[in-house]
Amino acid sequence: MADPKTDGETRETAAERLTMFADAVIAIALTLLALELPVPRGDTTEAILSSVSEHGKEYLAFALSFVVIAAHWRANHEIFRSVGALNSRLISLTLAWLFMQVLMPFATRVLTADGAFPPRFSFYALVQVLASATFALIIREVRRRHLYRTDVPPRAFAQSLVRSICLATVFGLSVPISFLTTSTGAYLCWLTAPIVLAVAGRIQDRAVR
Repeated sequence: MADPKTDGETRETAAERLTMFADAVIAIALTLLALELPVPRGDTTEAILSSVSEHGKEYLAFALSFVVIAAHWRANHEIFRSVGALNSRLISLTLAWLFMQVLMPFATRVLTADGAFPPRFSFYALVQVLASATFALIIREVRRRHLYRTDVPPRAFAQSLVRSICLATVFGLSVPISFLTTSTGAYLCWLTAPIVLAVAGRIQDRAVR
């Protein structure tokens, strides 16, 4: 008969190993993101600065994707430090979420490529929608199957769940907007994300009180 204490330690170790694997995949995604950055060229300072200006959209896209991937990683870290056990569905959802993170460097290249703007923008946005929606399912699975540690209250996951749903909604709404307005209007939709998250957080805090 298995020792309950030993079994608990084994399950926690499995959760820690999945977290370390996720950290490694995120590191690879960030590395791939940086590898695609164009190198400024020129024989003079003016030529270098001109080259930087020409590739401005690539550098901005890199900064955006770095922030987005970092935000995804931070959310993952906050949730999995409270996870004490795994099941096959949670592992599958985590692998699907990691797939979206690895796809991010490619989506960034698509976003900055030449061609029609709406399809390129929509592809990037849809990757974000799928990443956020998958993470919401991860949180739901942890809560539903009680895979969190016994010292963690279920309500501890509520804020992360609301955050994921809000981000999926903002990026999802930006897809039709990209076809109806200019590129500026589509990007402005993304800039509303912090505002939406702040409002949702305040509403949630009032509901708890």
